[in-house]
Amino acid sequence: MTTVSRPAVAETADELHRLRGAQPGPVALVPTMGALHEGHRTLVRAARERAATVVVSVFVNPTQFGPGEDFDRYPRTWDADLAALAEEGADLVFHPEVDEVYPPGAAGVTVDPGPLGAVLEGAVRPGHFAGVLTVVAKLFGLVRPDLALFGEKDYQQLTLIRAMARELALGVEVVGVPTVREDDGLALSSRNRYLSPEQRATAVALSRALRAGADAGPQGAEAVLAAARAVLAAEPALVQDYLELTDIDLGPAPTAGPARLLVAARAGSTRLLDNAAVTLARPTQPSGDLR
Repeated sequence: MTTVSRPAVAETADELHRLRGAQPGPVALVPTMGALHEGHRTLVRAARERAATVVVSVFVNPTQFGPGEDFDRYPRTWDADLAALAEEGADLVFHPEVDEVYPPGAAGVTVDPGPLGAVLEGAVRPGHFAGVLTVVAKLFGLVRPDLALFGEKDYQQLTLIRAMARELALGVEVVGVPTVREDDGLALSSRNRYLSPEQRATAVALSRALRAGADAGPQGAEAVLAAARAVLAAEPALVQDYLELTDIDLGPAPTAGPARLLVAARAGSTRLLDNAAVTLARPTQPSGDLR
């Protein structure tokens, strides 16, 4: 029988520095908030392929939750998470308390996400991306990885972290990993466990809408949005926050070429995100009558 070795666990910055110093490079970091699923496992496997040492953080970050959001009820499954990380071959797990990441008496310096942090998710959840970027910057400083891996499901988050690493010269390569989905297309998320069976069936409309939009890419941007809206309109139980078509950097949608279609909606009290790559073509203009 194969023996699965338990990764080393650090709960403090001092323990992390000591254990991290004994690990060979290059080092890959996979930041998580725990409640690990197959999507997280895929990130760890991708890190394992790219680096000699894989560090995973398990930390539910309070600063990215707004008032009335689900910080207190966010699933915390530490024992199962550690077992999963052992199975996937993680070398080191950083599992700190809040005071270890945000020490009492700190000056409160944060990372400003700029204008891109105020649209889409940022418009619905003010301050969210300042919390995300701040904790990621802290993790980069604590772990000192050569690369860090994030899922494409949270595409705006991935885009902002890439921009932060580049513009602040943090020296970390940020790698995006494609979204992992259930057989019916629903994007894997730790929040999926909140869904009732009825809500779970309704939530699949998000991925169906994205597929319909992507399929309409050859007809142009307006057709993409119309196709996706039609699918969502057929599921009135989904309360839509936004459906947007952008360029790949989340700027205005191009007239042709690579683009991104992003959606956020609520099934009951559970808020779900998804997105898909779209290739736009300029709509064919009907030829005039030359007679």
